[in-house]
Amino acid sequence: MRFDLVDLRLFLLVAERGSITHGAELAGLALASASARIKGMEERLGAPLLERRRRGVVPTAAGQALLHHARAVQNQIEALAGDLAAYASGLRARVRLMANTAATAELLRDILPAFLAAHPGIDIDLDERPSHEIAEAVASGAVDLGIAATWAGLSHLEQKPFFIDRLVVIAARNWPGLPGLRTASLSDVIGEPFVGLSTGHALQEHISRQAARLGGHLHFRIRVPGLDNVCRLVAQGGGLAVVPESVARRSARSVRSLRLADDWATRQLNLCARRFDDLTPQAKLLVAALA
Repeated sequence: MRFDLVDLRLFLLVAERGSITHGAELAGLALASASARIKGMEERLGAPLLERRRRGVVPTAAGQALLHHARAVQNQIEALAGDLAAYASGLRARVRLMANTAATAELLRDILPAFLAAHPGIDIDLDERPSHEIAEAVASGAVDLGIAATWAGLSHLEQKPFFIDRLVVIAARNWPGLPGLRTASLSDVIGEPFVGLSTGHALQEHISRQAARLGGHLHFRIRVPGLDNVCRLVAQGGGLAVVPESVARRSARSVRSLRLADDWATRQLNLCARRFDDLTPQAKLLVAALA
C-alpha cells in the first residue's frame, strides 16, 4: 500500500472541507483527477475512506485513521520547510489559523496584513468558525492555532490572551425604537427587525442561539456577507444588528451603539495551540505577532 504526498494532501483537504470538489480546488487538481486519486487510495487499501452524503463527505473509521497520519505528515513537511528556509529560499510554509468572527475582524485590520508583508515566505490559511469548533480543531491538529472565546472549553490547550470582545447593538442614528438608551439586553430588542450575517456565520449563529434561550427568535429583514455590509445597511435604516464593539467603533459616524448588558456579550478571546513549543518556526513567528 503506497500513498504519495499529493494523495495525502488531497485527502487531508477533502476530509477537512467535507467536499471532494472543494478539496480538489484547494489541491490544484481537476475534480475528475481528485476523484480518481481517492478511488485509487480506497482500492489500494481495500476499504472505503469517505462516506458520501447528500451534503458532502465524511471520513469513515479507516479515513479517520488516515487523516491522523496525513496531518502528521503535513506537519513534518512544514517543519522541514521551516528548518531549510535559510538554505532554500524557494520553499514556502503555510500556517493554519482558525478564528471566530470578532477575532477575524481584528486580525484582518492590521495584524495579518503587516505579518504577510514582513514574511513573504509564509502563507496563512485563515478559517472563520464558532469558538467550540475552533477548540476541537486545535485539539485534533486540524489547525496549528486558534483564537476562540474561553467559554468554549480551552483548558486542555495552551493559551495566550488575545483581546476582550464586547458585543453591542447598533442602530441608525434616527432609529425610533431606542430613545436615550446607552445599554440594552438582547431581550429588550428581540422584537425589532434585524440585519444579519449570512446563514452559517459563526457570530450570527451564536447570537441566534442566545435569542433561542430567551424563548424567541430574531426577525432578519436581510442577511448579508461581511460586517461592513451589515453596518452599511443598519446606517441606512435596514434594522438593528449585533456586532463586535471594535466594528461599531469604525462606523461611529453613521450608527449609534448600545452596549449589550448580557453576560455572554463580553468574551475573553485567547490564542491557543496544543503546545506552542511544538509549532513550526513559521507558526511561532505568527504567535509572536498575535500575542
